[in-house]
Amino acid sequence: MSTRKLGPAVLAFVAAFLVPLAAIAQEAGGKMGANKWDVKTWAAAGAGIAIGLGVLGGGLGQGRAAAAALEGISRNPGAASRIQTPMILGLALIESLVLLAFVIAFFLQGLAANPS
Repeated sequence: MSTRKLGPAVLAFVAAFLVPLAAIAQEAGGKMGANKWDVKTWAAAGAGIAIGLGVLGGGLGQGRAAAAALEGISRNPGAASRIQTPMILGLALIESLVLLAFVIAFFLQGLAANPS
């Protein structure tokens, strides 16, 4: 992996995995302000990040899948029917992951609205 691609990958890793650990590591009932407003804030932020990353990844994945299928069809037009069916199945699976991120974002918004 080139260093040009390594920087954004490391930044994405830190944002996705290490930042939430700081919020979880806080002591329960400590003086740092662990209360329902903190939960609401982090749940709302998590909802925004979940749908943002879901849509970004889904859009990039669908674009690459469609581009690869169209390139394969243009190189071998006779194989269009054999390429098109798996492409449509792959696009449907990618879209289901985006919808899953959307559902998770709604659950997190519900948590932000009513923490228990």
